[in-house]
Amino acid sequence: MKTLWYQVARCAIVGGVSRISASPRKTPTTGSAPSAPSAAGPSVVHDHGSVLGALGLFTVLLGAALPLIDFFIVNVALPTIDRDLAAGPALLELVVAGYGLAYAVLLVLGGRLGDTFGRRRLFLVGMAAFGLTSLACGLAPSAWALVGARVAQGAAAALMLPQVLATIQSTTAGPRRAKALSLYGATAGLAMVAGQILGGVLVAADIAGSGWRAIFLVNVPVALVGLFLALRSVPETRSQEPAPVDVPGTLLLAVSLVTLLAPLTEGRAAGWPLWTWVSLAAFPVAAYAFLWVERRADRAGRTPLVPPSLFALVTLRRGLALLVPFGINFGGFMFVNAVALQQGLRMGAITAGMALVPMALAFFAASLAGPRLIRRYGSLVVTAGAVIQAVGVALLVFTVWHGWPAVTTLDLLPGVALAGLGQGFQLPVIIRIVLSDIPAERAGVGGGVMVTAQQSAMALGVATMGSLFLSLTTSMGMGDALTVTLLVQLGLVALTGLLSLRLPRAIG
Repeated sequence: MKTLWYQVARCAIVGGVSRISASPRKTPTTGSAPSAPSAAGPSVVHDHGSVLGALGLFTVLLGAALPLIDFFIVNVALPTIDRDLAAGPALLELVVAGYGLAYAVLLVLGGRLGDTFGRRRLFLVGMAAFGLTSLACGLAPSAWALVGARVAQGAAAALMLPQVLATIQSTTAGPRRAKALSLYGATAGLAMVAGQILGGVLVAADIAGSGWRAIFLVNVPVALVGLFLALRSVPETRSQEPAPVDVPGTLLLAVSLVTLLAPLTEGRAAGWPLWTWVSLAAFPVAAYAFLWVERRADRAGRTPLVPPSLFALVTLRRGLALLVPFGINFGGFMFVNAVALQQGLRMGAITAGMALVPMALAFFAASLAGPRLIRRYGSLVVTAGAVIQAVGVALLVFTVWHGWPAVTTLDLLPGVALAGLGQGFQLPVIIRIVLSDIPAERAGVGGGVMVTAQQSAMALGVATMGSLFLSLTTSMGMGDALTVTLLVQLGLVALTGLLSLRLPRAIG
């Protein structure tokens, strides 16, 4: 059963269509802060018949929620899938890992394709593909068929999600953008928590005898609604100077992420066979080759998949450095919490999911308050969020150490709520900082880079925190193992707090 748990996820109202003006103007209308010269390129002007309205924002946020929910929704159903399809631990891991790897590997490419062919168009393609692949998952006759459908579902998510941030970045400005990004952050946090809750509810409900298949089939009508709304309310934007796909860069980025995430995902459950060590050894080589190819393409005047000049932006560089430990901590916390509550405290899937409701509500409240606080305190909001989160995690450490194994959801409520409140003050602000200086013509690739870093960090959190927790349970029991793991996570919260002090005080 521990093996089954090891791979928790890595995880305008109708009007004119937005067009990119064919003739450059001196002043862009995006309202973002000035960009570093080395990263800017030509100005992009959006001549809007209408910008992204309330319905359009709701639609793209719906598209952002679906992939994140599907990172977590599958995990509570793994035992049922195993019984129904006779999958076995290895294939169950691939059901989770196949989605996560395809998702992380293709996110930057999805952003580039949106910049080139139109973000609304790619959003529609990704939404349609996500619905079809979800249907394939729900009807899968065998474990291998489910693995293949999950890989395709991850690829569809990678086409859809980068267009969300790029569309927000290209069709909003000033306070409207700040509010939209805060809602994006709130949606991300809620989706990741709601995934585990919804998964437990659907499996337990066993709608029309569908069992675990309902967790995938529920995406189909949602995708259809999303397509209808997107056709009516999401404006089209694209880069003024579309760049060809960087094939060498795309392949090397894929190799780099696979050689890192695949062994960390599969290694422990597989007993760390030789291929895992060979893959980990190949990772730095592949990563260096990717950086060399991208720099060479940049110097030659071509457009690389991830332009190195993009990292000349201080806000992006420092924001990503903060996002990585935050993502590791978040992914690890969600995994360890799920295992401890269901296996250690013998809670059912629904009860364990409901224990996270205070976190979701606090996260959402903090996300909505963020824009007003940022105008007054700037990036210090992130530092304050780290402090609040640290207090919450410390309360959880004390609760577990003092009360295990008689801990109840009521006992966990103060710590979980404070942790969620702190995370809500951090994530939306970090997202806004990372994107604040990215030129509009690079909004797609910038959003892709950010989301790739976030999802990869969450995968690392599951792998590293999960390995630590499960290895300690065999020697010191689950209560003490949870206490030690929470202390490590407390250290990561302290690291994010320290890194937040390096962020620019004012946020564009």
